Amino acid sequence: MTIEPIGVQDTEQPDHDAEHTPPAPVQPRKKRRVTPGKVVIGALLTITTVVFIYPFIWLLSASFKPRGEVFDNKLIPDTFILDNYINVWREAPMALWLWNTILVTVLAAVTVAASSAMVAWGFAYFRFRGRNLLFGVVLATMMLPGAVTMIPVFLIWNNLGMVDTLTPLWAQNLFGSAFYIFLLRQFFLGLPRDLFDAAKIDGANNWQIFRRIAVPLCKPALIITLIFEFQAAWTDLMRPLIYLRDSDNFTVPRGLKALLDQYGFGGEWHWEIVVTASVITTVPMIILFFLAQKHFVQGIATTGTKG
Repeated sequence: MTIEPIGVQDTEQPDHDAEHTPPAPVQPRKKRRVTPGKVVIGALLTITTVVFIYPFIWLLSASFKPRGEVFDNKLIPDTFILDNYINVWREAPMALWLWNTILVTVLAAVTVAASSAMVAWGFAYFRFRGRNLLFGVVLATMMLPGAVTMIPVFLIWNNLGMVDTLTPLWAQNLFGSAFYIFLLRQFFLGLPRDLFDAAKIDGANNWQIFRRIAVPLCKPALIITLIFEFQAAWTDLMRPLIYLRDSDNFTVPRGLKALLDQYGFGGEWHWEIVVTASVITTVPMIILFFLAQKHFVQGIATTGTKG
């Protein structure tokens, strides 16, 4: 004889109601109404997209054409060749120029992001007399044309013996940028100050608050700063023209200028070499913006608001 424990009952009863419960009705999808306004906006966006991408498509098509067909304005080449991408590496030290450009752009982006973030944090977090006036002076530096400071800055680097080196192309970013300081300061102002006060009560100093709390929360704005500066340094031609003499120190824009002088106007008229080198220069920027577009949109949407 089996003795059942007192109070224990069979609780697993068949759920008859669940078997006969009718499924939830499927809501029909709402059809999107096509209005004349949406058609016009779509057409304008399509036209704008074509206008912006046509030059690159033309450049890409021309890079696969022989010398005599570069300017025939046909997007599909009559004669499709790959020799241009082989010849450009023979005619110019593209690998060395790309390495110099990557080195300069990475150093320029990292230094300007770090220095601008520290200055912006000081303006956003600390309260001191004359803060707004000093910040206004920083913003006023954006009103100065580059031609005004070009000669004095060159004389400084020349006296330091840094002409014909890559240092002047990125070391100026150690002192920050007024535009990025403004951008990051606006983001810091949107962060809750109570969070920093709580960290200070827990014993964190100002540097720890900046490094462990403010910087991680400022990630979208920092990514925007890195992207903007990377693009600016990658395409910068003026400073390489001023400071670089030896072709071994050329960046890609300076190297393209040398190729244009040699194979373009007044040269040997090998435009297929010039356009192919231009494609090699442009593709990394397209890849960068494609990979960072999520952070780019997020940073633009969350930057510029003041809490």
